[in-house]
Amino acid sequence: MYALVDGNNFYVSCERVFRPSLQGRPVVVLSNNDGCAIARSNEAKALGIKMGAPWFQIRHLERSAGLVALSANFTLYGDMSDRMMTLAAGLGPTQEIYSIDESFIGLHGVRGDLTRRAHQVRSRIARWTGIPCGIGIAATKTLAKLANHIAKTAERKPGSYPDALAQVCNLAALPVFELQAVLQATDVGEVWGVGPRIAAQLREAGIASVQDLARMDPATVRRRWSVGLERTVREVQGMPCIDLDDAPAPKQQIACTRSFGRPISDLASLVEAVSEFACRAAEKLRAQAGLATELLVFMHTSPYRPGRQLSRSVTVPLRRPTADSRVLAQAAANGMRWMYVPGYELIKAGVILVDLQSAAVQQGELDLEQEEDRDQSRLMTAMDTVNSRYGKGTLRVAATGQDGPSRTWGMKQERRTPQYTTRLEDVPTARA
Repeated sequence: MYALVDGNNFYVSCERVFRPSLQGRPVVVLSNNDGCAIARSNEAKALGIKMGAPWFQIRHLERSAGLVALSANFTLYGDMSDRMMTLAAGLGPTQEIYSIDESFIGLHGVRGDLTRRAHQVRSRIARWTGIPCGIGIAATKTLAKLANHIAKTAERKPGSYPDALAQVCNLAALPVFELQAVLQATDVGEVWGVGPRIAAQLREAGIASVQDLARMDPATVRRRWSVGLERTVREVQGMPCIDLDDAPAPKQQIACTRSFGRPISDLASLVEAVSEFACRAAEKLRAQAGLATELLVFMHTSPYRPGRQLSRSVTVPLRRPTADSRVLAQAAANGMRWMYVPGYELIKAGVILVDLQSAAVQQGELDLEQEEDRDQSRLMTAMDTVNSRYGKGTLRVAATGQDGPSRTWGMKQERRTPQYTTRLEDVPTARA
């Protein structure tokens, strides 16, 4: 048995925890540089705002419908996610954090009424973090994700599904006739692993609901479509084919890329930007106990702006595999200096660490002639520890510069709320 715990409209819910005045109002959270909507409240969805809608196309709703738009506050969302996932882990013995707002919980060996237990965990999450969530329970991960969709849909659209399925949906506890009715009422496109193109093909073949999909012959699905869809069909039929991944495999590449808040043309700002990106990628690399042997740096202008266009990249080999922020920042800066061409208004740059290795199998060397060849893992660990305790950027490589107005390449975040839980100056105070 599996459960999927999913925060409802997660980014918006995080904002509402600290700004109760947003309850009941249409709210959207915007992407980097306030480009498009990446999270919407139910009220915003009711206005017809689609996921990914460009801000300039929906901006008029501020005046006509009272829409509230906020810049993404990923530091806040990450911390709230950690708190929610810690509480969700109490539902069962194993956990796979699938995304910032989703977590699979293995329920194998858990006794008692699972539905009641899920309601208790959901209430605890809401009480201790303020985040509303839906929980789906089923015999497979695919069905658990579907059950979670049903739980949230039943809460948002009363009458579409039985009221008993709102907030928590346990498909395994439903009588057969009721389960079949629920699956028949759910569109096949809502199944995890069935994308828009496959869903259209299934509908053309007369497979319109999840119940229709469950009745299909897996061998026929494999011949006509793919092994992946066959696995999905077996999961919908109640046969587990996807294991709980409680220890995700290390990434083969680690990237940090950003669009600038405004076009950048001077080399100093570009070097500062890619140095910062290299350091952020290095933190992620150390978190998975890895080393990089090469680093790719790129930059390009905006294809949507008039003027001359430029797109360049370079791969910088490293003397030895490393996760040292200083070495990687220096390599990124060298790459930017090599490919820089004056006179272009650049809108985006990035750093990608490639050809990653495990630090556990790295052999030491006796010939350490240069400073960069020495093992600085203890220094990097100390820097990560300080930044984890006191906030990102407390200790930084000098080449990345300082936060503030002088950082001309920074993202546009004119509507960002305070970092309530991770920055001491932003911690809210309660007054009698």
